[in-house]
Amino acid sequence: MDTKGSEVLYVRDLLRDLGGRPILMDLSMRHGDPILSCDVPSEEVAEAGGSTLEAVAGSKDMTANMEIMTSGASSAARRLVDEGRVQGVIGVGGCTGTLMIAAVFQSLPFGLPKVIVSSAAAQPGLSNQFLKTSDIMLFHSVIEIAGLSDPVRNVLERAACAVIAMARGPVVVPLFDRERAIAMTMMSPCERTARSVRLALEKEGYEVIGFHANGVGDRAMEEMVASGLFSGVIDLAPGAVGEHLYGYMRDAGPLRLESAGRMAIPQIISTCGVNHATPSKSRASPRLWTGRRKYDLDRFRTWLRVTPDELRQISEAFAEKLNRSKGPVKVLVPLKGWSSIDSPGSPTYDPNEDAVFVAGLRSMLGKGIEVIEVDANMESPEFAQTVVGTALEMFSQ
Repeated sequence: MDTKGSEVLYVRDLLRDLGGRPILMDLSMRHGDPILSCDVPSEEVAEAGGSTLEAVAGSKDMTANMEIMTSGASSAARRLVDEGRVQGVIGVGGCTGTLMIAAVFQSLPFGLPKVIVSSAAAQPGLSNQFLKTSDIMLFHSVIEIAGLSDPVRNVLERAACAVIAMARGPVVVPLFDRERAIAMTMMSPCERTARSVRLALEKEGYEVIGFHANGVGDRAMEEMVASGLFSGVIDLAPGAVGEHLYGYMRDAGPLRLESAGRMAIPQIISTCGVNHATPSKSRASPRLWTGRRKYDLDRFRTWLRVTPDELRQISEAFAEKLNRSKGPVKVLVPLKGWSSIDSPGSPTYDPNEDAVFVAGLRSMLGKGIEVIEVDANMESPEFAQTVVGTALEMFSQ
């Protein structure tokens, strides 16, 4: 409210005119205009964050100040949501404001409408920080939110209509049946099998929730599994484990392939994407590309074949994680290629090198973990049927 007071009040009035009951929270790190009163003032936010507004305003440590205010705002926002007083949230900010608002919104439940209006929404390197694993709608204002010119009012009016429509519309409540909900990683090179598995398990009364294994999607899956939302996991595309070792684009963090094991729920692991790497073209060393077999998915994405040594290292990481599992684990390996692009005729197809990963995994996995090889491609009906049969056997116990 110290820099965008009039603009935020305009959004508040819009929401009221649209039938909403806005609760205004101020994340200012200094005292603003006392006329601009808020339902949750910045003094209260700072205190909820374990400090005072006077201390924050007098400090030059911006990182610490932001953490105090976002911590306090997150606590206050979660309390309002838990009390049933909030059915949607909207924030307006530039770069610093958006980082703070996003941190607050990321602490709120999946399914709660979240809209951030930001002039920094498309800033390289920051947009992923604004979103992370939260279901935030990032509204790129294009123009700076400064003053109430006609173009600014147009942006704010559209954003207000969006959050009101989401909060008041006939939207399905995102309930998880924790006894029958199954998490499944998927991506386009194993989409046919993922779809077949989902349809077959749905006929048996399971609810299969898919996660795009692009690094962010499977990181979100790990978080949701860890919160107890699922009774089983089908991990068709766990390539992010290797991506994390080498810092590539599908890196899902150090906890990938661990949540299901900690929660002691059954998990089926397969190999889509494990034998391919996705380094950023703009950041990768030219030496990384030299001599590597590659497959261009499109003009933005290239898959590089990993080396036998890398496959051996990746198998060690898999084994170390899976051996800590408290629940049942089975690994299903298709012998005729690990994805739709990994098949005879593809420049990266090499079952002999894939065998290095399988041999390493077999030698290191504990006795209770079975590795099942299937004489088929990842995208074949035969492999999908094996996944379904294994799932019905493991998840019904």
